[in-house]
Amino acid sequence: MTSPPTVARFQRVLLKLSGEVLHGPRSGLSIDPDVLHSLARQIKAVQGNGLEVAIVVGGGNIFRGTTGQTRGIDRNTGDYMGMLATIINALAIQDALEKEGVETRVQTAIEMRQVAEPFIRRRALRHLAKGRVVIFGGGTGNPYFSTDTAAALRASEIGAHALLKATKVDGVYSADPFTHPQATRFEKLTYAEALSKQLKVMDAAAFALCMENRIPIIVFDFFKEGNLEKVLSGAPVGTVIMEG
Repeated sequence: MTSPPTVARFQRVLLKLSGEVLHGPRSGLSIDPDVLHSLARQIKAVQGNGLEVAIVVGGGNIFRGTTGQTRGIDRNTGDYMGMLATIINALAIQDALEKEGVETRVQTAIEMRQVAEPFIRRRALRHLAKGRVVIFGGGTGNPYFSTDTAAALRASEIGAHALLKATKVDGVYSADPFTHPQATRFEKLTYAEALSKQLKVMDAAAFALCMENRIPIIVFDFFKEGNLEKVLSGAPVGTVIMEG
């Protein structure tokens, strides 16, 4: 018998996943089925009780525009290739969620009607109201903008009450904790502090959008069992970035 969904402190959230989280370090696969299955189970566990979930996913596990530029690919072309990679990831997440019985819709900033809906804000809001998980692919649809900025933009457009940034570490540190064991972990930060300390959690454009629209950013370890539920219930997990 499954336990009831956690009572969430937020009504609507946007979960930002980097493409790298889908990469299987053991399998070596760009999209690891085991990681997808784990991700889908965690999202299914928090579905219900009025919680609305949207997702923005990156494409760095497949292709990153800035990396392509270092290899001689035009930056504009490379960024569009990266946007297409995010759509591949969005479809993979959709497949995993629907295998868990979670109804989804994929919307893309670059139209490809044979595989996904174009991004239409009002339609996205209707899907969320009906309990569907909406996965936004294609970034912002423009080169030179990161998927972090796309996440902040979509969170602002749908009126998300929080932007949850899924990572492989348990919050924001003063330096990379893997290479600097003495790095300090922050429990709370203001947007201004995160920018002034150059913590590189998200880019400046993403911070600006969240700050202007008063959307708190919660950075947490997505891969620790139960963390997503804890974040949504208001437990002190990860690092919260918000107005002072």
